[in-house]
Amino acid sequence: MLKISTSGEKGTVPFSAVPFSVVEVVLNRPEARNALDEVTLLELTEFFLKSPLLKNARVIVLRGNGPDFCAGADIRWMRRAADYPPAKNRKDAQRLLKALKAIDECPVPVIARVHGGIYGGGLGLIAASDIVLADENSKMRFSECRLGILPSVISSFVLPKIGLSQARRLYLTGEVFGAAFAKEIGLVHEIGASGKIEERLSQLIKQILLNGPKANRLAKSYLRRLSDLSRTQREKLSIDTLVKARSSEEAKEGLSAFLEKRSPSWA
Repeated sequence: MLKISTSGEKGTVPFSAVPFSVVEVVLNRPEARNALDEVTLLELTEFFLKSPLLKNARVIVLRGNGPDFCAGADIRWMRRAADYPPAKNRKDAQRLLKALKAIDECPVPVIARVHGGIYGGGLGLIAASDIVLADENSKMRFSECRLGILPSVISSFVLPKIGLSQARRLYLTGEVFGAAFAKEIGLVHEIGASGKIEERLSQLIKQILLNGPKANRLAKSYLRRLSDLSRTQREKLSIDTLVKARSSEEAKEGLSAFLEKRSPSWA
């Protein structure tokens, strides 16, 4: 179950019709430590793919209600799925993949603000996010092998963040690790006491709002496409993308504002 809220100014950028808007998406099953079940995964997928709020959003903050951000997949759901026939089991297994892919491919910058326990599929959620801020006392674990399964679906998002060497260690030990180590291996970007991290979250949102709305969306899409291409393909994409960006109305406004020593209209 999700809880959605919006905040921010309602002013509109003239040429892009994108308001200064922050959308907060909260995992809201505190009694289950925000474990991911069929309903939550469907709601995540629907929001990050189809929500009308995405059209006007500049930043999305992903949180968890209660003492933990996300304790991974709901064990009862996983146990039920184990008894499904193969075709139904495959379809059910795709729920997590669809949710993570929707977050990863969301056109809007996604900041995961995490705390408490983050296990299994919860680590997939933060790996699919663009920026991760964690309480310094957060505890994390790739717990799947302890349950006789493995972190297969989340690996498409985790490996680009932490690399094969760390994945081999953490998957095979199933050990608990803290926020400092998560930052060291690239799974988390910044850590600190709860109040300090909230301050840092506000600062990062302000920094994002200074950027061109369309430029941020284009940059996120560009980086995702770039990683899967050969060098020759990357070179072509880089030129094509720059030409598209440089000739846009947003770029003209941004470059003019810089030369005229004023703030661009979106800032």
